[in-house]
Amino acid sequence: MLTILQISDTHLSPRNGLFLDNVATLRRIAEDRRPDLTVFSGDLSLDGADREDDLAFAAKLLRAFPGPHLFIPGNHDTGSHPVGMPHQPVNAERLARYRRFFGDGFGAVDLPGWRAIGLNTEIMATGVEEEAQAAFIAASAATIGDRRLALFLHKPVFVTTPDDPAIDVWSVPPASRPGLAPLLGHPALRLVASGHLHMFRQEAEGAVSRIWCPAASFVMTPDQQDNLQGLRRCGALLHHLAEDGVTTEMLDLPDTWAADVKHLTYPG
Repeated sequence: MLTILQISDTHLSPRNGLFLDNVATLRRIAEDRRPDLTVFSGDLSLDGADREDDLAFAAKLLRAFPGPHLFIPGNHDTGSHPVGMPHQPVNAERLARYRRFFGDGFGAVDLPGWRAIGLNTEIMATGVEEEAQAAFIAASAATIGDRRLALFLHKPVFVTTPDDPAIDVWSVPPASRPGLAPLLGHPALRLVASGHLHMFRQEAEGAVSRIWCPAASFVMTPDQQDNLQGLRRCGALLHHLAEDGVTTEMLDLPDTWAADVKHLTYPG
């Protein structure tokens, strides 16, 4: 059976010693379990949006994992929609810095019977380099053939309902959701896995498993996240891909609470 290891929200920086034990634990698991693909689903760095050293540090550690990798950025890697990050809006300069270490920010990896696709949620509805990703989405959907589809994002498509018109800091902007239809509506879709929320939640919609990947770094309290509901634990996910479906195993890591490391991460 094929496996995809999903690691999210590592928030790495050379300016502190945080979360390195968790990354080392996950690397040992990867070396033992040998997944067919490891997807790093965003916020790889603590503040790569403004600090190249954070991106370089994260790249050195994460590229050391065995096997093929698929990297997608998070808001702390490239900036994001100005509604959520007015002081670090995504722009061409930030994207170019990210690409020097991690590649395009979107991509696909074909495995036997499956296609894993990663998208850049941080450029969505911003007008920044969206055309290339839109063309990639169309081409990827058109060429899946008889494979099944696993889709990876940093931000989930929605946290309330798919038609909620409100822009929030937690999910893909509503204006960009129709552009995902070639993949989200594809009959081959079996998995939509995101990060960003630092919690685990899994729901089924027909044949599709929708999953929030826990963070490999820290967790937050409900009052810090507009009372979003999920399992607040640190960890990662191992997705087991069968012929026509996915089962997911949670890999537990020691919990760190955001308040306990705020002075070393995001003190503002």
